[in-house]
Amino acid sequence: MLKGMAEMHNTYRFRERPVATVRARLAIVCAVTVIVGVTLGMIAPRFVDPLKRLTGGYVAVGPAASALRGLAVRQSGARTTYSRDLFQFRSIDDDSDGCDVREEVLARDLADVVFDADGCTVRSGTLADPYTGASILFRRGRTTSAKVQIDHVVALRNAWISGADGWSTERRIEYANDPANLLAVDGASNQEKSDASADAWLPPNQDFRCEYVAMQIAIKSRYGLSVTAAERDAMMDVLAQCPADVGNGSPTAAAQRVLWGRNVDTGTPWVWPGWCERRGVP
Repeated sequence: MLKGMAEMHNTYRFRERPVATVRARLAIVCAVTVIVGVTLGMIAPRFVDPLKRLTGGYVAVGPAASALRGLAVRQSGARTTYSRDLFQFRSIDDDSDGCDVREEVLARDLADVVFDADGCTVRSGTLADPYTGASILFRRGRTTSAKVQIDHVVALRNAWISGADGWSTERRIEYANDPANLLAVDGASNQEKSDASADAWLPPNQDFRCEYVAMQIAIKSRYGLSVTAAERDAMMDVLAQCPADVGNGSPTAAAQRVLWGRNVDTGTPWVWPGWCERRGVP
């Protein structure tokens, strides 16, 4: 009988040992999990955006995002020194109406426009500034004209280091005077932006950022300009917060003249929905 009890005791000990081992292993796993969790909590903020892109935390969709994915990604650079004069802004009268492109953009983007006797020069008007969201009263004058300036949505220098350094003179002039790449904007914001790309500057007016980035992508796509990796990522981040149809639209011929210059293939233009209506284009 004693022998039988000893055997039962040994069997119990044999069966109990795996349970203790499992508990010990669970304790080790829990401890490791806590350590890993604390470590990830410390370093994860550095990788939040890349992880979201990788896991689909947010995904930019729609025509603008598709066009952006089609752009070449290269480090910015140019083979020769940039000079604004190489683009000859305001050097042509594309529609032969006697008005240069600055006056035409002012007439397009301002409301309640008053013209000079020549029918071209804009004397005054009111700008619903897209960059700040403010309403700006424009009055032509030595100390007042600079309140409203004409901005190249994709700056000339940005174009230069993104591929325009290899263009012909005619192509650079076309680009610099393309109404699709020009906006009447708050002068101070234009100076602040300078020649910055989307990874370095975006309009203070967050409601305009989707449209702004979509316009930049459209211009770069049309002219075959590249983006840097940082610029592309910044654009994708903006588009991820935009409606899926950003960049979609079917512009009329009049809209194409305003948005895409004078000589375009009618099958290629696309714009942010409502752009034309807000600017009085039929």
